[in-house]
Amino acid sequence: MFSKSKINEPGPKTAENNAPAAAADAAPKSKPAPDFKPSAPKAKPPASVLSSDLHITGNLKTTGDIQVEGTVEGDIRAHLLTVGESATIRGEVTADDVVINGRIIGRVRGLKVRLTSTARVEGDIIHKTIAIESGAHFEGSVQRQDDPLSSGTKQQQAPARKPAAPASEG
Repeated sequence: MFSKSKINEPGPKTAENNAPAAAADAAPKSKPAPDFKPSAPKAKPPASVLSSDLHITGNLKTTGDIQVEGTVEGDIRAHLLTVGESATIRGEVTADDVVINGRIIGRVRGLKVRLTSTARVEGDIIHKTIAIESGAHFEGSVQRQDDPLSSGTKQQQAPARKPAAPASEG
């Protein structure tokens, strides 16, 4: 493209010849730009929605977002998990962000966990940041960890050993 414009600049002597050349150069430049935008990794796909009439038995794993409105019997791993008011999840939930409007029976692991006023959770919550709105029902324990998404067995055993050592010495 640059070689054509350099050839076209000194060659044409009239302004009429420059205008069509500029229009021709502008058209090809505008076409590649839209081609690159859809393929850019910045575009975030929409959340996968599991509707209220859907019942899933099995584990779900994605790097994207999931919105559950139905029933899931199994573990869920996602980037952002939104549990709808009509949803019920029986299993372990692991996500960077967890927003609970419905019911979870099982362990919840997340960097940011939010229980809204309609949330019903029966199980332990392991989090980095937590918010519990007034009216939410919660039965279980809450444990803060810097990295709640890592494997739980290693981190749960480590704190148990540290207090045990000073107690046996003293």
